Amino acid sequence: MENSEKHLIVNKDTSGTIKISEDVVKIIAGLATVEIEGVAGMSGGIVGGIAEKLGRKNMTKGVKAEVNETEAAIDLSIIVDYGAAIQDVAYQIQNKVKSVIESMTGLKVSAVNVNVQGVSFGAESKEE
Repeated sequence: MENSEKHLIVNKDTSGTIKISEDVVKIIAGLATVEIEGVAGMSGGIVGGIAEKLGRKNMTKGVKAEVNETEAAIDLSIIVDYGAAIQDVAYQIQNKVKSVIESMTGLKVSAVNVNVQGVSFGAESKEE
């Protein structure tokens, strides 16, 4: 049976091969996003909500990534805090996600698309 998980080969030389899973890129993007002030959490839709109710943490919730040998494009679905300047929050997310992925993986990030799916009024705590 073939493993459906995608791996990106970053470096192959006489020392060996370095492989990075596409899920690793998603996790990095998600963690960088929730660190930004004004982000209440990630929006993962129905599947993410069901997984959380079953007690599983989904670190890739709200993150889609298209990764090839040298580039990555990231789509993020977020929930912002009420009162936060959405344009500023989105700009900070784009800069941080691009910087972190490029420094940790060596990939060039071609796009970071931020989709605001909702507004939190402070009743919910910040999701991990």
